[in-house]
Amino acid sequence: MDAKKSVSSPECEVFDPEPQLPLPWYGLRVRTLGEPKLKKILSYKGHEVFLPTYVNVRRYTDRVKKVNEALFPGYLFCRLDAKHRLSILTTPGVESIVSVAGVPQSIAEQEIDSIRQVVDSGAPAIPWPYIQTGDRVRIEFGSLKGIEGLLTGVRGSERLILSIHLLQRSIAIEIDRSWVRPI
Repeated sequence: MDAKKSVSSPECEVFDPEPQLPLPWYGLRVRTLGEPKLKKILSYKGHEVFLPTYVNVRRYTDRVKKVNEALFPGYLFCRLDAKHRLSILTTPGVESIVSVAGVPQSIAEQEIDSIRQVVDSGAPAIPWPYIQTGDRVRIEFGSLKGIEGLLTGVRGSERLILSIHLLQRSIAIEIDRSWVRPI
């Protein structure tokens, strides 16, 4: 009698040579004042969306009201695959993906991380005109340690300017000059 030999094959491990990297961030030009609503819609569609906000104090004749507003009015940040952008562009209120010569341009991860760190820290930040010249500095102390930006002075106080270069938009946060060192 022949005994049947059972041949067992070694278990194959699937090796993924390229780990899944997060999709890059892109700037979305959206309907101004529609940013919070679009953030919810795009999040519901499964996209990672970042909407940095600040508290703006509005003065009316009969009251003062604190309102959350976008730090970059008219823009949202979204992780997406630029090749599969139709679900974004067909969303009512999304005007376009920030592009150069018709080609969507991603935003540096470090720029988004810096803005996110400022928002998470609770440091008072406000929208600021984009500045191309000035001294680049790095914060060396406190919850904002490691952030790089431009140092400027406004009405006797020092501010650090953080920019999203592709959008040509910036925000300013009040800092103590002793926190920063030139780069």
